Amino acid sequence: MKKTVTGVALMMLFSTAAAAKTLVYCAEGSPENFNPQLYTSGTSVDASAVPIFNRLVEFKTGTTELEPSLAQRWDISPDGTVYTFHLRQDVHFHSNKYFKPTRTFNADDVIFSFMRQMDSKNPYHNVSGGTYANFESLEFGTLIRKIEKVDDHTVRFTLAHAEAPFLADLAWYFASIHSAEYADKMLKAGTPERVDRDPVGTGPFQLLQYQKDSRILYKAFPEYWQGKAKLDRLVFTITPDASVRYAKLEKNECQVMPFPNPADLPRMQENPDLVLMKKSGLNTGFLAFNTQKPPLDNVKVRQALTMAINKPAIIEAIFHGTGSVAKNLLPPDVWSADSALKDYAWDPQQAQQLLAQAGIKPGTVIDLWAMPVQRPYNPNARRMAEMIQSDWAKVGIKARIVSYEWGEYLKRVKNGEHQAALMGWTTATGDPDNFFSPLFSCTAANGGSNSAKWCYQPFEKLINQARTEQDHNKRIQLYQQAQQVMHDQAPAVMIAHSTLFEPVRKEVIGYQIDPFGKHIFYQVDLKN
Repeated sequence: MKKTVTGVALMMLFSTAAAAKTLVYCAEGSPENFNPQLYTSGTSVDASAVPIFNRLVEFKTGTTELEPSLAQRWDISPDGTVYTFHLRQDVHFHSNKYFKPTRTFNADDVIFSFMRQMDSKNPYHNVSGGTYANFESLEFGTLIRKIEKVDDHTVRFTLAHAEAPFLADLAWYFASIHSAEYADKMLKAGTPERVDRDPVGTGPFQLLQYQKDSRILYKAFPEYWQGKAKLDRLVFTITPDASVRYAKLEKNECQVMPFPNPADLPRMQENPDLVLMKKSGLNTGFLAFNTQKPPLDNVKVRQALTMAINKPAIIEAIFHGTGSVAKNLLPPDVWSADSALKDYAWDPQQAQQLLAQAGIKPGTVIDLWAMPVQRPYNPNARRMAEMIQSDWAKVGIKARIVSYEWGEYLKRVKNGEHQAALMGWTTATGDPDNFFSPLFSCTAANGGSNSAKWCYQPFEKLINQARTEQDHNKRIQLYQQAQQVMHDQAPAVMIAHSTLFEPVRKEVIGYQIDPFGKHIFYQVDLKN
């Protein structure tokens, strides 16, 4: 019944906007909410950060190249600790039934957007759960000494020390700029959580309607500072099953779909109505060991379980030629990735010996968590978990496969309820630090994105040094040392780097695959 209602709703949408250009995107899941400060999943980023918000700086669509956005230009002090941003003028915010802006974007909005995350006394800090995983994993709370309003269109950030990736980090989704005026109004109305549920940004599309697990409806923002989008409406129809997404794409019920089944790619290539787009993804899929829970607090056990996994077999069975075996957290295309590092060999015999040395008895049970959705770095987590289960059984470990709804899965992993969990990451900036700090730093181990809950001081020292180092070659050396330490300590099994494939209808013009895994529709048009 639900599908019928959704179909009727979409038909009504098309008929009421016959002359309007409407693109339908077959999204893989529901967002956790519409504030990218609070959530890290790509599903939530696609629904919030990309269409609704802007940041001070952005990456040029389809590239890893930084460009000005809400900041027209910036100055950096010679010692790398003071960043002065000159803000774009006449930038309008969206409106909704709860709020009509009385002014354009200014310095107050930048300060509110950062201080909500940074200041525990800010009235918004604890709203909607108040968890700012990305902000905290970068240690922005201690890095940023102060943020000052120089005038309405100038903001100055003073840092505690030079931070090489700082500018790129400001293009990350958590740095999206929100309306301070909207926040003030909702606070006075006693409904501050509305800011996260009914978002107001400066981006190319504004949110009209959201039906959980069904669809999201946006309309082009006519006053967008870069000019109105070519599309009039954008619809996310939420379709978790990849084969259902493909059926909808074939029937022209949607025009773009993410995360196709690798086995369907040959058929897509042969379909004259589709264009199959392809790009190397800056991603890594891995199995995180909860290093704070026995027996995974023992490095020998982690090394043994790593050696027991037949990674080439997983790549062949699950990726069908769309992925490569990972030995590093850093994908090969990210600078400082150590191509000379030697991966663990698949060696069940050695694995059994290590388990015996660690006192692990045959028949020991370990919970193995598998995500319920497809991700760029893992097209079929359930199948991957089953293959790992089979590999571990050969060395005497019984894996019990566990799964939850995606939002619940992420929440429970963040809380450290798992023993071993399939996870992954697509970089938001292309800087090596964007892999190391959010995923394996001590800060991120405490309620952040460090799903291994791993805090290891020799590693921590290296990545902190690399972050503050201004000499590029020295940063490379430090990151390569960090990769070796991480390999030896085995907090996670690096499994795969995948190539991104996206089938789009041939009527779609101007769409590009984003190397960071986002789905961007501002520049897209449809042939009549």
